[in-house]
Amino acid sequence: MKKLIEKANTLMEALPYIRRFSGKTFVIKYGGHAMADEKLKESFALDVVLLKSLGINTVIVHGGGPQINETLKRYGIVSEFVKGMRVTDTETMQVVEMVLAGQVNKEVVGYLNQHGGRAVGLSGKDGTLLLAKKLLQEVRGDDGTLEQVDIGYVGDVVTVNSDLIRTLEAGKYIPVIAPIGVGLEGESYNINADLVAGRVAAALNAEKLILLTDVSGVKDKSGLLLESISVADLHRLIDEEAIVGGMIPKVICCADALKQGVKKAHIIDGRMEHAVLLEIFTDVGIGTEIVK
Repeated sequence: MKKLIEKANTLMEALPYIRRFSGKTFVIKYGGHAMADEKLKESFALDVVLLKSLGINTVIVHGGGPQINETLKRYGIVSEFVKGMRVTDTETMQVVEMVLAGQVNKEVVGYLNQHGGRAVGLSGKDGTLLLAKKLLQEVRGDDGTLEQVDIGYVGDVVTVNSDLIRTLEAGKYIPVIAPIGVGLEGESYNINADLVAGRVAAALNAEKLILLTDVSGVKDKSGLLLESISVADLHRLIDEEAIVGGMIPKVICCADALKQGVKKAHIIDGRMEHAVLLEIFTDVGIGTEIVK
């Protein structure tokens, strides 16, 4: 009986959040270990389907770096990186698009539909969902000056066709977006999935931007997990080098989205089952909430 009462209390704890977020839009960046482990794939799919059934519009943007690496290796294509960004020539771009828009996107759609969702797979080329331009990588030369380096078909988002997403939402569908953009001449661009998620969230004036990662959240210099943090404090932690490496572009993405109208951003540990539900529908949460 005690366990049943605990379950009832959990539902009651979630009730005010369900009321608050019904009719709102969440944009979730899906990547990392959560995409590789079968149990976590199922857990994520169930979370998203439940959100949709509660009236919360959910948009998924997925990554696929490990799958791209594996396929490039199989084809004998060696990648070069500049400050963590993959140099993407024509041959590499063909593989990236094949893996992200073909293999990974359809796998995510399949899991959601298998667990009762109505998911629709898209790349940024569909309906010009993600109009893109070439992204030049900034590097410091031997003389200390900053230079703009062309790293191929790596893109930045110019505009998001939010009408297409709204149309799918109105039809009770779950859009699943591969981070491939299209240029003015019809060329494909590989775009960072965190960046795409942030721009999509901003275009939709989303209630929440949620990034699933392979860490527990944002930590301070002593390694303590920060449950909530402001944009100003994020920049301070970057300056103090408490936030380093791959976490920097993630928090910058969240900060930019908040500046453009997104209500809250969350960085959570996708290695935990039902991570999305635990962060959204409990008073404490499990990761880091970022506010303006």
